[in-house]
Parts: sequence; C-alpha cells; structure tokens
Amino acid sequence: MTLPTRPYKGTRDFYPEAMAFRRWMFGTLEKTVCRFGFEEYDGPILESFDLYAAKTGEEIVKNQLYWMEDRGGRKLAIRPEMTPTMARMVAAKIQELPRPIRWYSIPNLWRYERPQRGRLREHWQLNADILDGDVQFADLEILQLAFSVMEAFGGGEFIEIRINHRAMVDEYFEKVIGVTTEVAHGLIKLIDLKDKMEAESFNEKLSALGLTESQAQSVIQFFELEYNEISEKISGSGKLEMDRLFENLKGSQLEHAVVYDPSILRGMDYYTGLVFEIYDKSPENRRALFGGGRYDNLLGLFGKTQLSGIGFGMGDVGLENFLLTHDLIPLVRNRKDVYVSMTDERYEKLCIQVTEDLRAKGLSVVTPLSVGKLKIQLKQANQHDAHFLVILGEEEFENNCASVKNLDTGDQFQCSIGEIFNRINTDLN
Repeated sequence: MTLPTRPYKGTRDFYPEAMAFRRWMFGTLEKTVCRFGFEEYDGPILESFDLYAAKTGEEIVKNQLYWMEDRGGRKLAIRPEMTPTMARMVAAKIQELPRPIRWYSIPNLWRYERPQRGRLREHWQLNADILDGDVQFADLEILQLAFSVMEAFGGGEFIEIRINHRAMVDEYFEKVIGVTTEVAHGLIKLIDLKDKMEAESFNEKLSALGLTESQAQSVIQFFELEYNEISEKISGSGKLEMDRLFENLKGSQLEHAVVYDPSILRGMDYYTGLVFEIYDKSPENRRALFGGGRYDNLLGLFGKTQLSGIGFGMGDVGLENFLLTHDLIPLVRNRKDVYVSMTDERYEKLCIQVTEDLRAKGLSVVTPLSVGKLKIQLKQANQHDAHFLVILGEEEFENNCASVKNLDTGDQFQCSIGEIFNRINTDLN
C-alpha cells in the first residue's frame, strides 16, 4: 500500500501531504535557478515602512501593506515583496559582492487584498534578480531563466512570455500622443489596471488625467498596435534595447515563446526598461502567472553606487494552479525508510537498539512508541508509507535475527541484526 499525495486544497494549513508537494515544488525551483549560477539570500520579515513608501507602487503602500507601530514608536511593515529588501542588502555590501550579482530567494510575503484564484494574502514567492552586466545579455538571461523554470515542471509548451519596454512606452506617449512625462507615468499605472475596470471607468480616468478626446483615443488604439508600428515612430534607448533583444531571441528556444504586448507595463514605480509577464495559454487558466522587469535606478536610492538590475517574482499559488490545470504534479510521497515493530515488552531493548543503529546510519525510521499487535503495526507502517517493516518477534529474538518485509513487493527475508542495514540499503539505492 502506498499513499501518493497531492497539494492540500481548501486551506493554507500545510498538512504533511501538502508539505511533501511543497518540498518537491520548491526543490525544483531551487535546482533550476542554481543551474544559472544564482545564490540564495534572505531578509527580515519586518522592514521599515519607509522602505516601501519610497520604493514600491502606490497601490501596494496605500491598500495592501500590513503595517504596525512597535513599542518604540517605529512604523514597521510586513514585507509585501522582496525587491526593496534585496536592493537595500546589495547596496550595503556592493563593493564586496562578485559581479554580475545573481541572487534568489523564496520568502513568504503578505498583501492585504481580496483572496481569489491565484492570489492569496499570504504566499511564498521565488524572487530571482541579476544586477550589473550588459542590458541585452542580462535581459535575455532572465527570460531564459523564467522559461527554464516552467520547462522544469514540464510546462514550457503551455506558456507565452509577453514583453514590453517602459522607456519605449514613455517615449511613444510623450512624442507621439503628446503628453507630459508626469501624465505618461500616470497613464502607465492606469493601463496596468485596465483589465480590472469597466471600459467606461477607464475612459473617465483617462479624462481625469487631462487627455484630450483625440489623445484618449490614441491611448486606446495603442493597445492594438504591433511592435513595428510603435518602434518606427520612436528612436530612443528603449527601442534599441528591444531591437537587440528580438535579434538575440532568433534561433533560441524562446523565439516562439516571446511575444510583444503593448499592454504589459507592470505597476511598480521602479521599473525602467524591459517588463514581462508569463501567461498560461490554457483557456481554463488564461492569466498572468508571474512577471518582472528592469529597474536601473533602484539601488541608487540606498547608496552612491548605481547598478542596473532585472528580476522577477513567481508566486506559489499561481504556479500550483498552473500545474493542476495541466496535470503536471507527480505522485509526491512522504516516504519513510523503515518501520521497526514492537510487539512484546521482552523485545523493547532490541527494538530500541535496532532503531538507533539504523538512524545512526542515515535511514529514516519510525516506531509505534508502544507495544501492540503486529497486525496493527503493519497497518501503521503502511500508513506511514514505509519501504520496509522490521519484525522482531519471539522467533527473531531467540535467534538474534530479524524478519524484514518489503512493503512495496510483499517479499520477506530473515537476516542477522547486524545485516539489517546492508540488506535494506541495497534495495533503497
């Protein structure tokens, strides 16, 4: 009997079967980012409120941030994202770190928002960031990493990567539509929320920004434009970076996965260049799974050194929904190596001796912690999903040996007490 597990549904209490799934999921994420040379970091759960007030999007600070005052009157916030913490930490040791810096973390984060499919108030999130390096190569590498993460779960064929460039959009809004830099930034925030509001409300907010009817119509039409239609009207750094990126994508595994989408803008204030979101192509789960972008001015807020950066954050809830949608979750098991029975008080010391020996040699071993019938303990061994059951009964005690049952195959053999580990370990490996 085996007990395959799936992620526990309907609660954020992580029962053992859910933890087995999470270990598999997080382990897959870590193996993938480490193949790209990333190093793990972590930071405090509580940060100064000012860290987010100055460096995070207005929506998060005003509506989604959990915060408190401590006994010293300091205003603290529970981290809603990791990028400001990462930037603060890098700035503090900028001269000591080997470049380019490749850092990753899988922290739990909190945001006060309406729980819904793919989004909860508490979640865990893979954060991967590259600091320094040539923009064209760093941008390409972060996209390659994002794609490789999805491929590691068997989902590469089910996604598309939608990209845009904030500097390119700024230039288009200012030079072609004719709005100021300040209004252009307001437009970007508004467009990022476009899918969450009715068309009438969106048009009203366009007017509130001071756009003429002609300008508002140009903004609406902007969403329908192809990349060439936008890029031919501008000539700044954003266009040049995007042109090089598309050139570098030719012939790569990402060539057909990456598409240009003018509506991808990302609402965070610190994004300055490439922005992207990974979308599930399935009609059952057609939504953004995660995203990120380039932030070239963020580190300068914490010190004198400016350092370009690009990264993304991938939440566990959206990833889990994606894996369930495409049936990509394997049978994840909470297996134990050995269950040592305890059927009579006379054999207690022998049971303890065998258990200690097997654990000392690196096996995971469970015992019933009480004397009982073998039939009941066999059932418990199966419930614990043990590979082997070690039986220490009267016959075994008299002959200083053990009976060992393979619970997967049903085969059973006898061996000396000293040979239990070698016989079991051979089958386990």
